[in-house]
Amino acid sequence: MVSDLRKTFNSEFTVEKYENFLRDLKSLHPGAIEFRVAETPIFADRDFKKKVLDACESIIDIITEPGFKELTERGIPGGERVKNESSHCQMIVFDFGICVNKENELEPQLIEMQGFPSLYGFQVYYPEVVEKHFEIPENYSHYLGGYDKDSYVKMLRGLLLGNHAPENVILLEIRPEQQKTRIDFYCTEDYTGIKPVCITNVFAEGKKLYYQKDGVKTPIHRIYNRLIFDDLKAQKDLGDIIDITQDWDVEWVPHPNWFYRISKFTLPFIRHPYVPATFFVNELKQLPADLENYVLKPLFSFAGQGVVIDIQSGDMEAIKDPENWILQRKVTYADVIATPDIPAKAEIRVMYLWPDGDARPHAAINLARLSKGKMIGVRYNKDKEWVGGSVCFFEKD
Repeated sequence: MVSDLRKTFNSEFTVEKYENFLRDLKSLHPGAIEFRVAETPIFADRDFKKKVLDACESIIDIITEPGFKELTERGIPGGERVKNESSHCQMIVFDFGICVNKENELEPQLIEMQGFPSLYGFQVYYPEVVEKHFEIPENYSHYLGGYDKDSYVKMLRGLLLGNHAPENVILLEIRPEQQKTRIDFYCTEDYTGIKPVCITNVFAEGKKLYYQKDGVKTPIHRIYNRLIFDDLKAQKDLGDIIDITQDWDVEWVPHPNWFYRISKFTLPFIRHPYVPATFFVNELKQLPADLENYVLKPLFSFAGQGVVIDIQSGDMEAIKDPENWILQRKVTYADVIATPDIPAKAEIRVMYLWPDGDARPHAAINLARLSKGKMIGVRYNKDKEWVGGSVCFFEKD
């Protein structure tokens, strides 16, 4: 996106350099990276960074309002409300597509947001390896808000551990060793000492939760939650597991209810130039005349499941629960990243941390994804190059 940096990077790129980079990247935890890692990072200047952060901060203004919880009560599905909800969400992410406006200027457009963790550990390690193998200007950083590695890891560690020893905090998932994002679990353990634990290995005595650590029964005081109800419901062979919705004597980071409060459900409440117009289907008095310029999304689904990109006649009428669907104006990603063949589209995820006691969350780090398909995602980018997981290096202030 910064033309001179892009030209320099592409002219100095070699397949051998990329293969050496991958070999180095995968050496820390061999076999843990299943997803494709792109050949290039993204470069963004101060102006684009300001646009992204302005959009994020305007949304955070809504999230920090006293009535936000009341506003989003309906966003939590029946049967999935977890007790002992925290006062705020410690981890929030915002996904922006890189687009071009009518004046032919680059601008971000919000695709989705989530009160749920992303690759907060891996995105410390991975850009460091990028910087070892490729020339990244000194005045560009993947950190935001003035953070560097030391200050960021200190904040992340404090936020995840709270006042507890690492052995009393777990990263909760379903079969973490099989998840495609498991490299992040292992990097998180490297930086914080928190082990990934499968829900099948958590057991209760009264209101207390425990797990086996090296064969020793160990109390759980705090849970770094990476578990999603959609995934949990899809599993058929987990056996007898704890019901996480019950009143356990445990702290959550972030609490599972925030996964729904800060989500697609929140989009219709936001008005901002970089947030596409979004409506609850049941509140529409009439359908937009240009329905082809909208996408239909179910509120309670994960990873793009159930999304209708090209709305056909009858799709709207077929909805039986319109209160659980949103209509969102389509975003057209720009072919903005020059590559050796065709340009790539890009998406940037801005990742916030909100330590207990702070008035607002802090923009801290990011990840990016490159695509040459119809959508961002592995299934749309098979057999393509210069696509996959990446990171954005933003120009420093």
